[in-house]
Amino acid sequence: METEYLKRWRMALGGNAADGTGVTLTVEEQRLDSSLEAVYDSDRRGGLGSSAPKVSRWLGDIREFFPQTVVQVIQRDAIKRLHIDSLLTEKEMLATVVPDVHLVATLMSLGRAIPEKNKDMARQVVRKVVDDLLRKLSSPTQQAVTGALNRSARRRNPRYNEIDWKTTILKNLKNYQPQYKTVIPEVRIGYGRKCKALKDIILCLDQSGSMGTSVVYSGIFGSVLASLPSVSTRMVVFDTSVVDLTDDLQDPVDLLFGVQLGGGTDIARALTYCQGVITRPQDTVLVLVTDLYEGGDEKEMRKRFASIVASGVQLIVLPALNDDGAPCYDKRNAEYLAGLGVPTFACTPDKFPDLMAAALSKQDIGMWASKNIKESH
Repeated sequence: METEYLKRWRMALGGNAADGTGVTLTVEEQRLDSSLEAVYDSDRRGGLGSSAPKVSRWLGDIREFFPQTVVQVIQRDAIKRLHIDSLLTEKEMLATVVPDVHLVATLMSLGRAIPEKNKDMARQVVRKVVDDLLRKLSSPTQQAVTGALNRSARRRNPRYNEIDWKTTILKNLKNYQPQYKTVIPEVRIGYGRKCKALKDIILCLDQSGSMGTSVVYSGIFGSVLASLPSVSTRMVVFDTSVVDLTDDLQDPVDLLFGVQLGGGTDIARALTYCQGVITRPQDTVLVLVTDLYEGGDEKEMRKRFASIVASGVQLIVLPALNDDGAPCYDKRNAEYLAGLGVPTFACTPDKFPDLMAAALSKQDIGMWASKNIKESH
């Protein structure tokens, strides 16, 4: 046991002059040590090298030695520390790498740099992550949103096939007839037939480079919401220009490849566009995903915020929609929004379905955030 502890210290210290453990690693342990050294001692050892085959072999090694969750962390560190983003345009790399949300964000940032011959492979990588996320997030989102809208659409005297029997029986317990052992449904309660969308949702996404994983999750949620007939969903992305990707919501992979991460930020222009497509302010929820660092006209941005709130639109601002921890965002603009009654908080993907349900049922989002989110404004 003591030898095992010393070997772990040996690999943590990195060997050579730092090694005072006196232990000798086996051949396999030396391979494991080298796979970590390539990333975390790269300034001294020269890293992974410049070719895709070398990186591919390294990826194979870490997949052999570590569970997938650890592989994703090491992979992410390697991309960040060794600047091997460009190698992700290589087919061999794409075939070997372990897909996750951060990798998808990196591929989105590479965008048009991916050679045409490798785009199919890149799409397969993105598709795997998207399908995994859809399996996890679709059902909670659909249940939360549909439940909230059904409650808001409750009506009296519905058609037979629209009756909410549980609620109807509870409402009519006072009419129980002991001799017949039955309840007379004097008042029937149910849900009206939904011939058109009850609510409009606009997801407005900042596609600057820092928002990568938030854009991925937003794209997934946008596709799920677009599948619900009870809401009308629009997806807008922006940097210094604005692009409406609503037509791509049916396929989240197409949507994500339509995003070009990087560039500047013009929030005011994005808000102006969103105002132009809002037709039912009182029945519209606008979710703005941005770090609030305005590269355009900040005064105009604040003016637009005030105008949107005054029109009756329910505005929610998320500096992040991911699991990456506390985000960096413009605190001054967050405080301005708080003054307008617009809560600004980072939201994790698991909380987003409940957030949308709260918004669609017109709950106090500030109160919801204070109960569900650790840091909110």
